[in-house]
Amino acid sequence: QVQLVESGGGLVQPGGSLRLSCAASGSIFRVYAMGWYRQAPGKQRELVATITSVGSTNYLDSVKGRFTISRDNAKNTVYLQMNSLKPEDTAVYYCNFRGFGGLDSWGQGTQVTVSS
Repeated sequence: QVQLVESGGGLVQPGGSLRLSCAASGSIFRVYAMGWYRQAPGKQRELVATITSVGSTNYLDSVKGRFTISRDNAKNTVYLQMNSLKPEDTAVYYCNFRGFGGLDSWGQGTQVTVSS
């Protein structure tokens, strides 16, 4: 399995920035895709951004141009840089690693609150 530990959430004003980190340990060699999801109160969890083992990225339309997903293979860490944050970005953010053999690991979640 892969264990994930997230950090970097918090309270930020509209227009501000945050960077989320997700550090992985365990069977990293099995991983082929990493992603960030979010879930706002009363809403379903939605996919925010993904990055594959070869570096291909994909984004939710509403975050394109504002969020950037990246990874540091040496540190087994995936990041989500969030700029120009809006109140509607408020949610609990979860990282997810998927891999061969049915690997599907989730972080514990980190709260992001965008409010003045």
